[in-house]
Amino acid sequence: MILVIDVGNTNTEIGAFEGDEILCSWRFMTKTPRTSDEFAVVFRGFFQSDNLNYHRVSSIITASVVPNVMHSMINGIKKVFGLEPMTVGPGIKTGMPILSSDPTEVGADRIVDAVAAYNIYGGPVLVLDFGTATTYDYVDKSGALAARVTSPGIQISAEALFRNAAQLPNIAIKKPENILAKDTVTGMQAGLVYGYIGQVAYIIQKMAQDIGEDSIKVVATGGYGRMFLNEVSAIDVFDPQLALKGLKIIHDKNISNPRYRR
Repeated sequence: MILVIDVGNTNTEIGAFEGDEILCSWRFMTKTPRTSDEFAVVFRGFFQSDNLNYHRVSSIITASVVPNVMHSMINGIKKVFGLEPMTVGPGIKTGMPILSSDPTEVGADRIVDAVAAYNIYGGPVLVLDFGTATTYDYVDKSGALAARVTSPGIQISAEALFRNAAQLPNIAIKKPENILAKDTVTGMQAGLVYGYIGQVAYIIQKMAQDIGEDSIKVVATGGYGRMFLNEVSAIDVFDPQLALKGLKIIHDKNISNPRYRR
């Protein structure tokens, strides 16, 4: 069994693979402070809840954009599984060239998503991740990560509106039935959601135009990705487990190193 762990700014997602099949996946909040013992309890609890034997885990891979949680998490991993996890970063094989003036500044989450999208759906491909930030990554037909765009996520936009306008309430992120709102809350929801739909559609259109490809697939993932699947016609696929699949693909490219397996 292979364990993959994607540590995001808001949530950490874990997937247990048997071959290429995801047996189970779990999620917990990243920013809750935890000791290595508490991480160990979390990992054991997930396996026990789905009647899986954690002793069957033969190797582990992690990708993280939150460095300050990794020391405790990796020690927790070692306590439960007795394994040194691979970490997506400099020196690991991804099979994907990164066309950037500084490839080390590209987040591990974006690399993992891009690897999955290209290997599963082909190229050229635009990969949209609706997380804390919304990211747009272009992988060209040769499989290189060629361009990147980042915008504030819709949750960040909603929180900024609430925190910086004293008389506006905190609202649920929900699309109103009609943009012609007649109350404050619905009006905020209309501006936020319809405005974000327009932003996403325009960025995809502009990137595709500047890329100059006749046909480019658009793959979305992330917590709010499903919301935009039916709202932005340019989005072809929503894959909520894209990062887990990308981690498994990268794992398989590096598993020959005996340091990382039981």
